[in-house]
Amino acid sequence: MSRLSADRKAALEGGTHSTRNLSECLAIDQAALARAVLPDIGLATALPDVLQRLDKQASKGISHQIAVIGMAIGIALHGMKKDVARQIAQRLSSHPSDTVRSWTAFALTRADPTFSLRDRLAAVRPFAADTHFGVREWAWIAVRPYIAAELVPAVTLLQGWTDSPDPNIRRFAVESTRPRGVWCEHIGQLKTNPGMGLPLLEALKADNARYVQDSVANWLNDASKTAPAWVVALCEQWTSTANPATDRIVERALRTVRKGGNAARPAKRSG
Repeated sequence: MSRLSADRKAALEGGTHSTRNLSECLAIDQAALARAVLPDIGLATALPDVLQRLDKQASKGISHQIAVIGMAIGIALHGMKKDVARQIAQRLSSHPSDTVRSWTAFALTRADPTFSLRDRLAAVRPFAADTHFGVREWAWIAVRPYIAAELVPAVTLLQGWTDSPDPNIRRFAVESTRPRGVWCEHIGQLKTNPGMGLPLLEALKADNARYVQDSVANWLNDASKTAPAWVVALCEQWTSTANPATDRIVERALRTVRKGGNAARPAKRSG
C-alpha cells in the first residue's frame, strides 16, 4: 500500500478533496479537518467543543471519532436559530469533503432528541444516496441504533425504500438492517429471528444492481452464522425461480454455510 503524499494529506485535511479509498479516510487527522472547515462554514463557536469531545475519543477508532464530531456539530446546530442552522446544514451537506458530509449524516440524524424514527430516516436519506461510497456507509451506521431499537416499524418504513429507482437507496434498506454488520453493534433480534427482515429481502431478491445483490447476499450470510437452516431453506425457495440475479445472491449468501459444511448446495433447477 503506497503512503499518502504530504500534498494529498494536506488537501484532504484542508477539506478541498474527497477520499478515494478507506486508507485515505483513515489517514485523515479529524481534528485538523475540523479546524480547517468549521470556522469558514459558520461553526467557529462550536469548534472548541468539537475538539474537546474529539480529544476524549483520541484512543478510539474512526467510527467513534466521526460520530462524536457529528454529534457535537448537531448539538451546535440544534442551539441555533432555525434559519441559520438550516443554512449551515446545507453547506455541510454539500461540502466537497466526504468526511465532512459523513459528520453531517450523524449531526442531522442523531442530535435532535425529539426526532421519531421516521424523522431520522428522512434526515439520513440524502446521505444514503450520496455519490461517495464512504458517506453512504456512514449514513447507515448513523441511523442503525434507532433501527435496531424499533425494528418492526423500521422494516415497514424501509420497505418504501426498496422500490426507489436509486440502487443506493435500495441497498440502504438492507445494509442498515444486516444482522451482524460491519463496524457496528449486531441486531440480536435478527440474529435469532431473521424472518423479521424478510419483507426487505423478498423485495430485492431479484434486483438488477450488483451493489444491491451483494448487500442482500451479505445480509443472508450474516444470518447464516446463527440461523443456517433458515437461510438454506430460503435459498432453496429462491432457486426455484429462473433469475440470474437471484442465483448470484444465493451463491454468495451460502458461502459461510458451505465453508462450514453445514448444508448442501441448493438443488439445481431441472430443464
